[in-house]
Amino acid sequence: MPPSATTLSVPDLANIQSLARDDMAAVDALIRRRLASDVVLINQVAEYIVGAGGKRLRPMLLLLAAGALGHRGPQAHQLAAVIEFIHTATLLHDDVVDESDLRRGRKTANAVWGNAASVLVGDFLYSRSFQLMVELERLEVMKILADTTNRIAEGEVLQLLHVRNPDTDEPAYLRVIERKTAVLFAAATRLGALLAGGDERMQQRLHDYGMALGYAFQIADDVLDYASDAQTLGKNLGDDLAEGKATLPLIHAIAHSDDAVRARLRAAVEHGDSDAMPEVLAAIHATGGLAYSRRRAQDYADAAEAALDGLDDNDYVAALRGLARYAVSRDH
Repeated sequence: MPPSATTLSVPDLANIQSLARDDMAAVDALIRRRLASDVVLINQVAEYIVGAGGKRLRPMLLLLAAGALGHRGPQAHQLAAVIEFIHTATLLHDDVVDESDLRRGRKTANAVWGNAASVLVGDFLYSRSFQLMVELERLEVMKILADTTNRIAEGEVLQLLHVRNPDTDEPAYLRVIERKTAVLFAAATRLGALLAGGDERMQQRLHDYGMALGYAFQIADDVLDYASDAQTLGKNLGDDLAEGKATLPLIHAIAHSDDAVRARLRAAVEHGDSDAMPEVLAAIHATGGLAYSRRRAQDYADAAEAALDGLDDNDYVAALRGLARYAVSRDH
């Protein structure tokens, strides 16, 4: 039996996942069937990153959004797999661009097999995702996902333009989050509503929920890079600074520090200077950068919940609300 709406009132990810457990098992089985290739290296790299686990948040969002409006079944499983393939492809490409060597507490695929293999297997996953979506023969589905993948690619390039750029401000930072993170969340929840037969107004509401959740999730993630530890976080603490990425806690500190501190913070971004981490942390704490960033994440989480107002109360809607709260209360 699924947990009741009352048990889901606490943002416990395990409770939320239990609601979608059977559907997610079907999605995972489909993912592994459709990963298969007669090229051995593709199987090795794809299984390595898909098998790493993770929260599977994006495909679960599609299932929960569909369930909130009364839909379950094979089409939802297939589109959830598409969402996960797209996300996995972006992870492979991201780690190459960022020169990352650790994700979810273990070596990245590019650290194991090299950049070329990671990029090419990422391309395979993108193309496999389009094969899966075409099989559904629904033009609106293909349009949503084609637009989404194009926006994600724009986000990758936009982020690249801001690497080691100390002039990155909050609006520019949010534009990157929109394209790199939030649009895939929004596509997942919109597609769930579409499969359930929701009208354009309902699809837009679930889209707005996913978009706001994506912002909340990414801002909270960026806070953790300055407020967690490597073992809990599953990646090296301070990776964003080492990669020359100015995320919201540091952007806020640069904007609210005196001239001398601001100059040192800007230099740390320009040089990707991870050795400056103690000084950067001191400035972030002195200017309230973490508290400010947490408030901004909470604002988006509140907006996500507000987008669900008026939907029939059921366990799936309660789970979506719980995810909004979980996004800003997690430690990894």
